[in-house]
Amino acid sequence: MNLQTRNNILTIVLGILIIVLSWFLYRSLVDPYQEVLDEREMVERERHRMELVRDVLVQYRNRQGNFPPTDGGLDSLETFLKTDSLMVATGDSLFAFMPPSTYDPDSLTYSPRPPHNRFEYTLNDTIRPRLYLLENPGSDDRIGDLTRSTLLNAPNWN
Repeated sequence: MNLQTRNNILTIVLGILIIVLSWFLYRSLVDPYQEVLDEREMVERERHRMELVRDVLVQYRNRQGNFPPTDGGLDSLETFLKTDSLMVATGDSLFAFMPPSTYDPDSLTYSPRPPHNRFEYTLNDTIRPRLYLLENPGSDDRIGDLTRSTLLNAPNWN
């Protein structure tokens, strides 16, 4: 094999190696950033869903006169959305889910993040005004507080 042929083969092999290594470098930069973007989107979807539950709690209080009790409170919200005539008629426009999810009263109280944990709801009915705490068990996000009335309906991420 003469020197010119060897140099041509070496040039082709190194060119292919540069292209392959460039692709791996590109993927090593883009993939972690895409994971960060996906995580931000999921957090935004979870927080939006919690805000929808808060809005349903406010509607429930306005229509029923009080927040639902701690035991079965989230089930009461689902029943309220399915049986109240105003909520049946306007629920899908009032409580629109972020895409790709669509409005479903049964899935309102569940996190959109797999494994789809149910939000935790607690009512403090020993003081006036009655206070509630809505928590996401998959994160530190919560709405409301059980002792401070200034945090009624207030999310902790704002």
